[in-house]
Amino acid sequence: MDYNPNDIGIPNGNYFAFPYTVEESEIVLLSVPWDATTSYGKGTASGPEAIINASTQVDLYDFDVKDAWKIKTGTIPIEKAILTKNKVFGKYSDDIISLLEKGISVEDKNVSSLLEKVNKASDEINQWVYNESLDWLNKGKIVGVIGGEHSVPYGLIKALCSKHESFGILHIDAHADLRNAYEGFTHSHASIMFNSMKFKNITKLVQVAVRDVCEDEIEFANNDDRVIMYHDFQIKQDTYKGVLWDKQCDEIMTYLPENVYISFDIDGLTPEHCPNTGTPVPGGLRFYEAVYLIKKLSDYKKRIIGFDLCEVSPGDTEWDANVGARILQKLINYTHLCNE
Repeated sequence: MDYNPNDIGIPNGNYFAFPYTVEESEIVLLSVPWDATTSYGKGTASGPEAIINASTQVDLYDFDVKDAWKIKTGTIPIEKAILTKNKVFGKYSDDIISLLEKGISVEDKNVSSLLEKVNKASDEINQWVYNESLDWLNKGKIVGVIGGEHSVPYGLIKALCSKHESFGILHIDAHADLRNAYEGFTHSHASIMFNSMKFKNITKLVQVAVRDVCEDEIEFANNDDRVIMYHDFQIKQDTYKGVLWDKQCDEIMTYLPENVYISFDIDGLTPEHCPNTGTPVPGGLRFYEAVYLIKKLSDYKKRIIGFDLCEVSPGDTEWDANVGARILQKLINYTHLCNE
């Protein structure tokens, strides 16, 4: 293989311009350019392609993972048909939200007819992700989903439930995503964890950096002993009292089982890292706080069975995609480390 990781990255359609095919790879990346249910700022459908473009200029050396560039990571080509479909149903979603903001009920026929179309389209996206993910899981690959809005990993989580009797989710996010059919969308970006927790295979959901949450979500978390929520102010308050982030991460690890799925919404980071994401919220983890938390999984001999990275919206600059690419790089490298 004529490939030098010290040279400039030559765009080839793959994340990080890696030379590996999906067939030969250990980790397979599935892009899902879908943001039809986004309720505030759109643009995350462009996230996967923006991350691919930005990732070519990321240096591949990792201080914690020897020869990280040798981790065979393949990219499934972006399905342009999903982008086309997203434009159609994203417009329907905009119309729905506009009607809801005028006080019109989801029961109104003008709203419900549009909702039926969007929800059907979301089901089709979920089924596609499920089929793709399960196919690669059956071939012994580890699958990572790159969104798009945070509804898109549902199919991968469902596929993992068919392969693993039990696992936990480490969920880094500004939001709890425990809403039931937010705005009438059964697979809303704000409902991914509500929907995922219907799977009994998921024995623990540990949420970190949550800071924008409704009362229904708190009630859900309080009534399901599988859910452990570390809200952002709690983290900061403990830090202000002298509790090191290292110790807080140690505590987080005690709640997670051996098999762990990572769901990383980029807005779990502080807004300066992702200013164009759909629903930015003050506060959050700094970049290396998030990386340190993920690294802890390897320290505790956890096994990362899959991951997603969602809600990266490129905006007018490469900054959001640049940060997203670097988070993706760490997810890849620590997933490999946790499976050695």
